[in-house]
Formats: sequence, C-alpha cells, structure tokens
Amino acid sequence: MTRMKKIASGLVAVLLMVVHGANAQEAQTEVSVAERTDLSSVDPHSAVFQESEYPSAVQCAACHQKIFWEWASSNHAYASISPMFHKFEQALSELSSGTIGTFCVRCHQQVGTQRGEPREQPLWERSLVAREGITCITCHRVSTQFGRVNGERHIQPGTIFEPMYNTGGPTNFPKVAADSDRYGVMTEPGGDETPIHNGAIEFEQIGKSEFCVSCHQVAVHPGIKLEVVWEQYRASPAAEMGITCQDCHMGSVPGRPDGYATAPKAIVNGRVVGDPNAKHSNHAFYGPGYPIAHPGIFPFNPRSLNWEIQEWLLFDWHTPWGVPAWEDEIEANGTEVDFPAVWAKREDRETARYIIDQNQNLLEQKKEDRIAVMENGSRLDGPFFDKGLPRVGEKFEFRYRLTNLDEGHNLPSGSLGAQPELWLNVVLLDPDGEIVFESGYVDSHGDMADIHSLDVAAGTVPHDDQLFNLQTKFLTTNVKGTDREMYLPVNFDIDQIPFIRPSGVPTSVLNHPPFIRMEGRSLPPFAHRDAVYKVPGKKITKPGKYRLQVRMRSRAEPIYFMKFVGATPEMERTMNEWMIDLHPSAVEFTIEE
Repeated sequence: MTRMKKIASGLVAVLLMVVHGANAQEAQTEVSVAERTDLSSVDPHSAVFQESEYPSAVQCAACHQKIFWEWASSNHAYASISPMFHKFEQALSELSSGTIGTFCVRCHQQVGTQRGEPREQPLWERSLVAREGITCITCHRVSTQFGRVNGERHIQPGTIFEPMYNTGGPTNFPKVAADSDRYGVMTEPGGDETPIHNGAIEFEQIGKSEFCVSCHQVAVHPGIKLEVVWEQYRASPAAEMGITCQDCHMGSVPGRPDGYATAPKAIVNGRVVGDPNAKHSNHAFYGPGYPIAHPGIFPFNPRSLNWEIQEWLLFDWHTPWGVPAWEDEIEANGTEVDFPAVWAKREDRETARYIIDQNQNLLEQKKEDRIAVMENGSRLDGPFFDKGLPRVGEKFEFRYRLTNLDEGHNLPSGSLGAQPELWLNVVLLDPDGEIVFESGYVDSHGDMADIHSLDVAAGTVPHDDQLFNLQTKFLTTNVKGTDREMYLPVNFDIDQIPFIRPSGVPTSVLNHPPFIRMEGRSLPPFAHRDAVYKVPGKKITKPGKYRLQVRMRSRAEPIYFMKFVGATPEMERTMNEWMIDLHPSAVEFTIEE
C-alpha cells in the first residue's frame, strides 16, 4: 500500500462518519488503530504545529473530528482561501492607494495579521495556519469581551498545550489527563502521543451574539458599511426573544432556532470522552455563501497539504485525471498525456482524485445546507390573479409575494454590501411550450439584465423592465450627472483614474459618508413584498393551457463585479455553477378565446 493510501485509510472512517451522519451510539465504538487520525502521517508539518503559538485546526481534528469536518467546508474556513476575496481586497486597496492597510485581512486572515504577515503576501507564501482563515483558535483563543466592530479582536497566542476558551469549563479534561496512557495523549511537549490542550477556560461571550460583532459589523473607507448584520440583528425580533446568532447558524436545522444536535465533545484516539449525547454546535456555520476555489485546495483537507497550492492549481480536476478506469484506459492504449511534472505519477493523480472526491462530497452537503438555510428563512406565495384571467389578446397581471421568515436579519442579510444577489425568475409558456413572457432572465455572462449588464449596454439583450431584485446598491454622486449605481463605493468623474474620495469631515458628524450611500432593497424580518408582473395582450395569441413557472435565484457575486475586480473566467464560471434556485413552482391555467 502506498504512503498516501495509508493516509487515506487513516482518516476515511472519521470522514465517512461525519459526511454520512453516523450517530452518537456508533461513535462510541472504539476505532481501530488503522482508522485513527495519525496527524504525523497526514501532514509533515505536525511537529511545527506542536510548537507554534498559533495551533492549526489539523491538531484540533485529532480529538474533535466531527467539528473539524463541519468547519472544513465552512465559509469561515474559506475566508483566507477565497480567490474572490483576494480580488476584491486588492481592488479596494488599489483604489484607496493602499490606505486601508490590513483592514480586510485582519478578519479573513487574523492569525496571519497577528504574525505580521504582509497584507499582500500570496497564500503559498503565508504560514499554513494563516491559510485556515477563521480557524479554531480565531474563536477559541479569544479571552476578552471586545464587543467592537471592524475586526477589532485579538487571539491569545499559545501552543496547543495551553487551555482553550469555550462556553463551559474543563468538565472532561481531568479524566483524560489522569489516564493519559490509556487515551494516548500528552499535555506537554516531549512525547509521541497526541498533544492536547490543558483543559478549557469558561468564556461566556463565545456563546452570545455579541461575539460575532467584530467581523459582522464592518464599515470600510470612507465609512460605507459592508457588513450590517449586527445592526439588523440588534433591532430584530430574534434579539428581543433571546434567540442568538448561534441558535440559527450552529443549530440542528439550518437557519432555524430549533435546538441543537447531540454528539460527543471529543473522541480521543477512538475513545469517546464525556456524554455521547452532549449538546453539539454545528461548525458548518450555515449561510448562503459558497466556495469557487479549486476543490483540491478547499474544503480544508489535511491530506491536501502534501502538495503546495501552486501544484494543486496545475491539477485539471475537470478532466478524468486520477479516475482509475480512465488511468487504466490510457495505460492500455499507450495514450500520451502531457501531465505537469508534479502530476506525472499515476499514484499521485489517483491520490489527488481521492482527495477531490472527498471534498466534493463535503461541498454537496454544503450546497444542501445552503438551500435549506435560504428556504427556511423565506416563503414565496402565488401566483395571484387579482384581476382574473384574460382572454386571447387581453393584457393581464399577476403577482407573487416574497416574505422574510427570518427573525434575526434582513433577506438577504446585510452582508458584503452590494454583492449578494437575490431575484425572481418568472416564465410564462404558451400551449405550444413557447416562452411568451419572462422576467429575471440572465445575459450571456450570467448577469441579470439590469443597467449593469454588459449585454444590455451593448444592445444585444433587452433591459428587464419588470425585474424583482433584492440586491443592495451603492449610489455615488459624480461631477457629471446625478447619483448612479456603482459596483464599489467609488466616484467616477473627470479624473482619469477613479478613486475613493476621503471625507473632509468625520462621518460621525455627517452621519453618513460624503457623496456615497447604500440603497437597501432587502426585506426586514417578517416583512413581505409583492412582485407584480404585467403581460401585454399581444403576447397572448393562442387559446389553451398556459404554464407559469417561478424560482427565486441566489448568487454570492454579480459577474459584472467579478470582471470589475479582475476575476478569471474560471472564477466566473464556478460562481455561476454554484447559483441556486429556491422555492421553484409552476401552475397551469387555461385561457379561452
């Protein structure tokens, strides 16, 4: 058996337990030696991690496997990897002449920022733990109730042996420490056993919504708020009812405060520690976001660390590289394939494919959770024909009603400024299946046909005059003309180079940034809005059965914005592939002569 296949057998049982949802009783059975998480074989950097003052999530995985694999595909784990974040952050830095400094990376790469890594340092030159984004210690090594916005928080440095901070104290630790030989652990350097932290210190705020404020209430230069989730939550019914962010985003049901799942707090070298039915906070952190990175790089998989990021980017995962049947075929036929040098060996390609397949399984679960959190927080009713059905040649109206069922924040939430898109796509088909009316269609790039569409600007796609879109917009005041919608809070004027104008007075005095504002179109908790559509009579030319279809569409980034910040075609394609349809439905009705 090859080294990498031995590694695969080392983690596969734990991965399958998490991905396929093994229950707590199954988890109680001791895992065989061959199935244990041998970190020294999974990652050659484990010795370095042990001495680091910023421990890696890889070490936490040794005892907290379920939590680790939930986190591995989360948006928190993606924060540092995200190619879109890097494009966005670089564009913002250039437009502000570098004056934002480490503003963005101190949330997305807090460990790296504290270690003094340069803002612009590429991922492949950063420390391994910095690549983990919002990793375990980003939350569980915070010991002070900061309650500040804009990423103002500090991680307490310390090796893996220092205590962690959690909502509870070290209930189970004394038992494990007292029987370290049986559990195969060590609480100080110098041995070959599994290193563990010396207990837990109770830190009450980590279980409260206030803990999330630091990175989820953010105003960027020159004062525009990109993150206003805390503001929305603070004024929400959820806050009044005592429902926390954690209740909806870490509970048993994505997006709903319906209690928590149960699972052991830790499984140490195959032995369950403490109550097997203890409260379990899901570290997938349910949300609408999704990754567009290479699946060998994300989700975070310890096995993938055997190759560098640049090497993974050379692995063409869209083709059958590493699929055993395909590899057999090219060997039998003597087919010449020009593989990059790092992927010249078949066993390496097959191992890489195995890792990618594992990651793809995790991403499928992430997609299901993403759809669930969006559908659990909204409702789409209709269609309603308030004026009745028309006859052939008569115009008619119909409407749908979209309601925000989320107690905690707007739909979509106040996150990422003008990036998240949520709109309705409505299609009316005649008796022959021909489209006679549509709103919410997209252009050749995947963008809605609004004023930002490149195809609308070129005249190749008609403007969608009846578009129902809940996307927030930046509005800027320019030298020529009135306010206009912009991709970023950047004023385009007579200067050759656009720039972000700094304010001459504090924004706290004006109560808003100068020349820039945001036009929110989202729905507050429990609010609703009607999407009203009008079909011209000239479109209704045939008697018979008509079909009306609707879906709500969700995407994290507009493609025009991705082009604006220099995204690659691969990034654009993946962004569109991850677009989801919510509340799809269809009705049929008859139109008579």
